Amino acid sequence: MLKGYYFITDSKLSRAGNLSDVKNALAAGVKVVQYRDKNSDTRRMYTEALRLKSICKKITFLINDRLDICLAVNADGVHIGDEDLSIKTARKILGKKKIIGLTVHSAREAKEAEKSGADYIGVSPIFSTATKGDAGKPVGTKIIKAISRAVSIPIIAIGGINLSNAQEVIASGADGLCAISAVLTKPDVQREIKRFQVLFAKKR
Repeated sequence: MLKGYYFITDSKLSRAGNLSDVKNALAAGVKVVQYRDKNSDTRRMYTEALRLKSICKKITFLINDRLDICLAVNADGVHIGDEDLSIKTARKILGKKKIIGLTVHSAREAKEAEKSGADYIGVSPIFSTATKGDAGKPVGTKIIKAISRAVSIPIIAIGGINLSNAQEVIASGADGLCAISAVLTKPDVQREIKRFQVLFAKKR
C-alpha cells in the first residue's frame, strides 16, 4: 500500500487544480493520496475532499490533520503532525480501522509513534524545502537508515526531494517518498510522478 510515490495535494503550487492533479497521480499508478489544505474553510475542504474521495475509491485516500473531514467523507485515514492530537486520541475518535500516519524527526520519535499505534510514519524534512514553511531543519538521509532499523512500519520521506536525490532516499530505506514541488510545478504531473515510480521499480 505505502510503496512508491506518495501524493500530497498543494493548491498553491498546483497548475491545474487538485482534482486534475489527483487524476494524473492515479494515472501514474499512485496508491496513496493525501489531501492537504491549510488555507480553505471547513465547508470548502469538505466539498473538495468529497470530490477527491469519489475518484480515489481504489486507492488509499488520507486527509491531512483534519479528523472531522476524514470522518465526514469516510476517508481511509489521516496524517497528523507532532503538534496535532496524539495518536491515542486520534485512534479513539477514528476507530481501529482508519489509517493514522505521523510525522517524525528522529528514530526515537519513530519508535514512540509505532508503539503508540501509528500505521506508518512520515520523515520530514529530508532536505531543505520551501514548500512547507514550518518544516524545520533538514534531517538528511542517515535518519532514514536509523529509523528503518528502529521500526517495522512503512517510512515515507518528504521534504526537498527531487529526481537528483530521490535514489539516495530510496537506498536509505524509505518505502515511499513525496516530492511536491518537483511534480506540481511541472507541466506534466503524470509524467513527473512516473519518473519517480521508475526508481522504486529499479529497487525491486
